[in-house]
Amino acid sequence: MAKTPSSDKDLLREYHTYLRLERGYSPNTVEGYEADLDKLRAYCEEHKLDIVHMRFEELEAFVFEAFKDIQSEATQARVLAGIHSWYRFLLYKDYIDQDPSELIEGPRKSRHLPVVLSLDEINRIMSAIDLSSNEGHRNRAMMEILYGSGLRVSELVTLRLSRIYLNEHYMMIEGKGSKQRLVPLSPVAEEWFGYWLQERSTWPVKSEYRDYAFVNRYGRPLTRAMVFTIVRRLCSEAGITKTVSPHTLRHSFATHLLQNGADLRIIQQLLGHEDLSTTEIYTHLEIADLRKAVLECHPANRVES
Repeated sequence: MAKTPSSDKDLLREYHTYLRLERGYSPNTVEGYEADLDKLRAYCEEHKLDIVHMRFEELEAFVFEAFKDIQSEATQARVLAGIHSWYRFLLYKDYIDQDPSELIEGPRKSRHLPVVLSLDEINRIMSAIDLSSNEGHRNRAMMEILYGSGLRVSELVTLRLSRIYLNEHYMMIEGKGSKQRLVPLSPVAEEWFGYWLQERSTWPVKSEYRDYAFVNRYGRPLTRAMVFTIVRRLCSEAGITKTVSPHTLRHSFATHLLQNGADLRIIQQLLGHEDLSTTEIYTHLEIADLRKAVLECHPANRVES
């Protein structure tokens, strides 16, 4: 038999705890899910419905109404994810016996294949770094870690020296939702990071930022925007016309691993993906490469003159 919540306020507080502690979601994800729930609560108040014990038909009507003002498929999918999360919580906590959102379907987000750099383009970017400049060794170490370990830019700028174990050849990375994972360091990244550490020892790093792996010339941590600027400037200097961001290096890391025979589940673990389906986009990239090879190289696709 389903339980009865003591009050709406207590139920919302319990949901917040569930999202943060039991699901391990980031503050931004929690805020988004709670904002979506606010939309459902407002709808229920307007139509005098019980938000805990809604029927499938009532929930379907809410989704239809809510999507009238939302054109973006990505936003529609996010709202629906928030609703699913709410009813999975209620089911998990025994406040309901059946999830009314289970059969609610939203738009399928179209997957755009990410931009990937070739090995030649990666090498051109690395060669474009001016090692005689003040930031040269830092930038080379940073780029080697982004490409060699597949870090997100947010993980790079928050990387701590105390979490880098050079003798053991790995880093402890804190990813989305404060989830931690071990990520190997490549020998090349280790070498350039060692050069950067020597250079870093001469920089005026502020005491409160001494544990940050990468800092700017004023001794403060690098920001995401600064890393974006550095990557795009290097790409421009390397003559690369693709639209490149730090995340492109992460995509390239995963794609090159897959192309050289790495298991998809290992790539999932290295990237810190919770769901294997997120990692599977790299198989689509490889299939796209295979099709291109067939179209360009197979005689059946020759152009008749």
